[in-house]
Amino acid sequence: MKKFLFLFLAASASFAAEEPNHEVHQALRQLKTVMSKALNEGDVDTIVANVTPDIVFTTMNSDVCRGKDQIRAYFDKMMRGPGHIVKKVNTSFDADALTILYGDDTGVAYGSSKDHYELTDGSKFDINGRWSCTLVLQNNRWLIANFHYSTNVFNNPIDRQIKHFLMAAGLAATIASLIIGLLLGMFIRRKRTA
Repeated sequence: MKKFLFLFLAASASFAAEEPNHEVHQALRQLKTVMSKALNEGDVDTIVANVTPDIVFTTMNSDVCRGKDQIRAYFDKMMRGPGHIVKKVNTSFDADALTILYGDDTGVAYGSSKDHYELTDGSKFDINGRWSCTLVLQNNRWLIANFHYSTNVFNNPIDRQIKHFLMAAGLAATIASLIIGLLLGMFIRRKRTA
C-alpha cells in the first residue's frame, strides 16, 4: 500500500511539473467544482459570489443576464418563483482542454456538459450541452466574467418530444377522422335506405 501511495504521489508531482501554470489550472478546476456543486444544489449565493459584478450569462434558453441581480432574478424565475418551470437540474461539466490563458489574469475555458432536468410539469430529460467561459483574476481570486451555454437546436430532447407529440397528435387526428368518416357514412347510408 505504501508503495502504491508513493507511486501515486510521484506521478502527481510529475504531472504538476509537466503541466504549465499548474497552480492556476488547479484553482480553475476548483472553481469549476464549486460552481457545479452550487448549480446542482440551487445555491445562488455561491454562484453570484464567484462571478464578476458585470457578469454576462447567456442561458440555454437564450436569456441574457447582466450582473449578479439579473442572475438571481433568472434563477428565481426558472426555479423558485411563482410559475417556475424547472424543479431540479443536475449538471456535470467537462472541459475540452486546459483553460487558454491570456497573460496572468484572463482565461477562456470551453467544454461540454451532461444535464438532467426535471420540470414542474413532471417532464424529465437529458441534454448534452456546450459551454464557454471567460475568467478573470480579481483580488487574487478567479471569477467568471462571461458564461455562454447552449445545446444543439437540431438534435435535442425537447425537439424530439415535440416531434413525438406532433406525430401522436397527427395519428390521433387521423384515427378520429376515420371514425367520424365511418360513422357519417353509416348515418348517410341509413338515411338513404329509410
